[in-house]
Amino acid sequence: MPLLCCLLLAGCGEYQKVLKSRDADYKYQMALQYFNQGEYVRSQTLLEDVSTYFKGTERAQDVTIYLARSYMGQKSYSSAAEYYQAYLRNYPKGKYAMEAQFQVGHCYYLDSPDARLDQDLTYRAIDAYDLFMQTYPESQYVQQAYKEQNELYDKLAYKELLNARLYYKLGTYLGNNYLSCEITARNALRDYPTNSHQEELSWLILAAKYQQMVHSVADKQEERAQDAEDEYYNFTTEYPESKHRQQAERMGAEIKKKLNKTHTHD
Repeated sequence: MPLLCCLLLAGCGEYQKVLKSRDADYKYQMALQYFNQGEYVRSQTLLEDVSTYFKGTERAQDVTIYLARSYMGQKSYSSAAEYYQAYLRNYPKGKYAMEAQFQVGHCYYLDSPDARLDQDLTYRAIDAYDLFMQTYPESQYVQQAYKEQNELYDKLAYKELLNARLYYKLGTYLGNNYLSCEITARNALRDYPTNSHQEELSWLILAAKYQQMVHSVADKQEERAQDAEDEYYNFTTEYPESKHRQQAERMGAEIKKKLNKTHTHD
């Protein structure tokens, strides 16, 4: 029999003996050993087995935190978050409280889905990081929490960018979707001022203003052309090297023509 198979069988046999043991201390020590070896499922199983036995004792803190860490090792972040939260409920000033507080946010961060999906976990992560940074402003984890929180804000801004683009594509279908595009993009710039999608959001605002001018009724045309011109100057000043610059210049020329026409008619 190959050596690897022998070792695996020996390992399985040893684990079965530990599982059948009635010695909680022995099981606990073996759970930590399995954890340190990266065998997180075995560690978790043994810790859950002894958790009732150690309830109310000093070791209960360690059992809870190692259960959370074992789930982290398995990338089962929702289960890990539950154990970290349980730790904070039971031991708000415990020796692992700082780690648990950070990891609640980190678990939600790791589970935060694609921007096109529901962002409940993203909001939970942001709130958890806020609480962590307020509670432990001197922690070594603050820099990581701040970085990951900014990534989450960026994701929310991207979600709004996708929504704004959709409104723009809908155009005048069943109403003025260009206005909805503009409002969505403006809100994203206001709510997430450091996001990495600022240029695209600003471009959509200009494009939406321009389209509202193009599709305007006669008595609102001058006002909308003036709004579009203001936005054109804002955009070209803020992003002189934008990939949209040529298109923006074409829009600017059309806006000027429209304004000249309305002034001539006056």
